[in-house]
Amino acid sequence: MSDLARPRRSALYMPASNAKAVDKARTLDADVIILDLEDAVAPDMKDAAREAAVAAVKAGGFGPREIVVRTNGLDTPWGEADLKAVAEAGPDAVLVPKVNDAADVQAYQAALHAAPVHTRLWTMIETAKAAFHLWEIAAAARATRLSGWVMGVNDLAKEMRARQTPGREAFLPILSLSVAAARAHGLTILDGVHNDIDDLDALAAVCGQAVDFGFDGKTLIHPKHLDVCNRAFSPTADEIAWSRAVIAAFAAPENAGKGALRVGGKMAERLHLVQAERLVAVAAAIAERSAA
Repeated sequence: MSDLARPRRSALYMPASNAKAVDKARTLDADVIILDLEDAVAPDMKDAAREAAVAAVKAGGFGPREIVVRTNGLDTPWGEADLKAVAEAGPDAVLVPKVNDAADVQAYQAALHAAPVHTRLWTMIETAKAAFHLWEIAAAARATRLSGWVMGVNDLAKEMRARQTPGREAFLPILSLSVAAARAHGLTILDGVHNDIDDLDALAAVCGQAVDFGFDGKTLIHPKHLDVCNRAFSPTADEIAWSRAVIAAFAAPENAGKGALRVGGKMAERLHLVQAERLVAVAAAIAERSAA
């Protein structure tokens, strides 16, 4: 599966220190499992959590789920050891916190030098400083393992002293610019977590907002959020049908060389063809995963 077509609708944080939770993660309908060594783990459990995460990655058994380990930062007592151990374990990606600029990306790139080629670098976008360095952070992907961003709205709110309203008004400029910078440099980008575990209607609303913004998916803190999130970020039947019609129209011999067509009463340009091809590929990957 190409990285562009890989579904990342739902990315569920699981504390690596909780063996029962990690074992349960192997059965959950999440596209991505993030084994957390940072926020979800108390200081006196950091070393044990690191060992558990490495053991879980090596043991496998997660099926089609992408496995990511979120480490502690290099500026903490645990970060260096985390990165060394996780690099050797070789998950699909390593998620690192509080990246402020391109220099931070380079530091994490160096710390992951022993990781296998397939292990990518994902970074949290969660500091006020990062909001003013989005372009250079994303551009670092050209010469590093960087391939994904995860928004950390809780930390942004703390630094900004902003209220987290239902519409997330204080963060809309940063969310929008983050998506734009990520897309300009070919990065996957996931929205931040929804803090209210039981309010699924509010979750659905914020997922819809994230879809409108162009996010690939959303990070989650509880398994009960998975179904809402997966539905929100899955292509609809109408979207799939129109995308297939666009692909078929541009493939017709009589339309060879045309830059724009009328499809189902709508104008479709070549740029829509690219979007349609990706959407159909993502839908196929989701269907294949559901059938597995």
